[in-house]
Amino acid sequence: MSHSIRLGPRDLALLALLTLIWGVNWPVMKIGVQELPPMTFRSLCMIGGLPTLALIARSRGLSLRVPAEHRAELLVLALTNMVLWFVFAMYGVKLLSSGRAAILGYTMPIWSAVVGILVFGEHPSRRLWVGVAAAAAGVALLLASEFTAIAGSPLGTLSMLTAAVIWAYGTHRMRRRVQPTHLLVITFWSLSLGLLVCGTIALVFESDQLHRLPNAAEWGAIAFNAFLVFGLAQLLWFRLATILPPVASGLSVMLIPVTGVFSGVWMLGERLLWQDWAALACILAAIATVLMPTRKSASGA
Repeated sequence: MSHSIRLGPRDLALLALLTLIWGVNWPVMKIGVQELPPMTFRSLCMIGGLPTLALIARSRGLSLRVPAEHRAELLVLALTNMVLWFVFAMYGVKLLSSGRAAILGYTMPIWSAVVGILVFGEHPSRRLWVGVAAAAAGVALLLASEFTAIAGSPLGTLSMLTAAVIWAYGTHRMRRRVQPTHLLVITFWSLSLGLLVCGTIALVFESDQLHRLPNAAEWGAIAFNAFLVFGLAQLLWFRLATILPPVASGLSVMLIPVTGVFSGVWMLGERLLWQDWAALACILAAIATVLMPTRKSASGA
């Protein structure tokens, strides 16, 4: 089975937009959780994001009701694609630098290949394995100068790797879903469950850590997440995860950790090394294995 997917110009533009939003959001989240408790920050973002999604759904004439027979599957999709990712990734960002957290989180394509083989009996093509190897080389290069710092924060590292594995499984489930529920409705209810879980954690464990209202920079990070990440980027990702095989969709967004590293340089004053540029080349090669047509498909176009 061929895993080379030809995306149209519109989908390529949406992929570029998703890469930009999610990449920049890593240092943005770091700004948000430097002083605010992580689940409190995430809950405030979701409180802003839910009305945005509801208004978009209403403007498009979509009902938010989900038939009873589809709710169990929706629960699994919500937990594996958003809720558990939210929890583990936010603590990872709190404990690690934004660049390290992004790099570890986007080991997802590697875990997606493993999950596909062990859980779903998939056999990725040779071309996708080349892409996974190139992505792994890129991740290793990005982490080359970070091993000492990561070793000093094993809980943060474990949190991000756990988030990546769960996200990989969720991507497989999203592609294989049987319900016809619109992606916007899936996103709305996933975010609702995320708010319930993260809000509960914040109330139980973080209420004594909140001593002031967010400052201007933190409100900016909250607004960025509420309107751009939840109101737009999450919908773009679910669309991409639907039209691409799981490993391919993961490889297609591998520029996000690179964007996270480079935007961290711009926003947080982090320093670039030669490994960052070499990693960029590896990751571009990985993306090419997915987005460039095969010789056969190109000749038949």
